[in-house]
Amino acid sequence: MTVKLKRIYEDKSDNDGKRILVDRVWPRGVSKENAKLDEWFKEIGPTKELRQWFDHDPDKFETFTKKYRKELQSGEQKASFDKLKAMEKDNATITLVFSAKDEQHNQAQVLKEMLEQNESST
Repeated sequence: MTVKLKRIYEDKSDNDGKRILVDRVWPRGVSKENAKLDEWFKEIGPTKELRQWFDHDPDKFETFTKKYRKELQSGEQKASFDKLKAMEKDNATITLVFSAKDEQHNQAQVLKEMLEQNESST
């Protein structure tokens, strides 16, 4: 299984596999048609409170990661993450699509890491 990351503002590639938007809020300036997504897992994104607290500050990323992982352990976020894990198993490649400018410090990075950890433990 391959998990890729891609900003929504980048063009779709033939090797993207299933494209899944993992933002809770629809990205600015992108039409649903131009996004070329297979799925939008709106509920998997961090809560509004966590997003606002984090504010894409790299210095807060380690704490953000811990808090976000905790959020993914219950409710709608857990259900969406479980669905994402199943999708990963059913597809050779999935691409987690996100809108953040910072490509290293965002929820898609956390999700990718969690999927890879889950895969290595099975």
